[in-house]
Amino acid sequence: MKKFSALLLLIFALTSCNYFDKQVPSEKELLEKQIKAINWDEVDEYPSVVECEAITNDTLRKQCFFEYITSAIQQKLSIDTLSVLYPELDTIEVKVTVFPNATLQFEPQFPKDSVAYDTIKIDSILRTKLVDFPKVHPAIKRGIPVKTQFILPVIIKTEK
Repeated sequence: MKKFSALLLLIFALTSCNYFDKQVPSEKELLEKQIKAINWDEVDEYPSVVECEAITNDTLRKQCFFEYITSAIQQKLSIDTLSVLYPELDTIEVKVTVFPNATLQFEPQFPKDSVAYDTIKIDSILRTKLVDFPKVHPAIKRGIPVKTQFILPVIIKTEK
């Protein structure tokens, strides 16, 4: 019985070393795995303004930011001649770009076949009016500020 248990212990000792001999993945493999796991289309935190910082829910904070930017654009354009020059234009889509250094860029988005109004003139009006925005905190991806872009529908003419 002692020989059997000694033999069993010896076999167990020799084969158990295989359980501890696991290969460590290389740095390149780990890096590739991490890069594949990152969703490059989503940010960890959306851009924000001071007025929305107190909101803890990510969805509500994002909604607050979009509503704030849209209303700020509408307010700046409400004192302009767009509604006078182009009475048929009631809504315009504006591509908003928030850069990592917290600067903003606005570009009007027009349909490809738009010949009803002067797109260059509207673009010029938007660029001159949409300045001096409050400080915007850029979007965050893995702890780093990143560039984000989104298109907002901006109502120029409201029914009275």
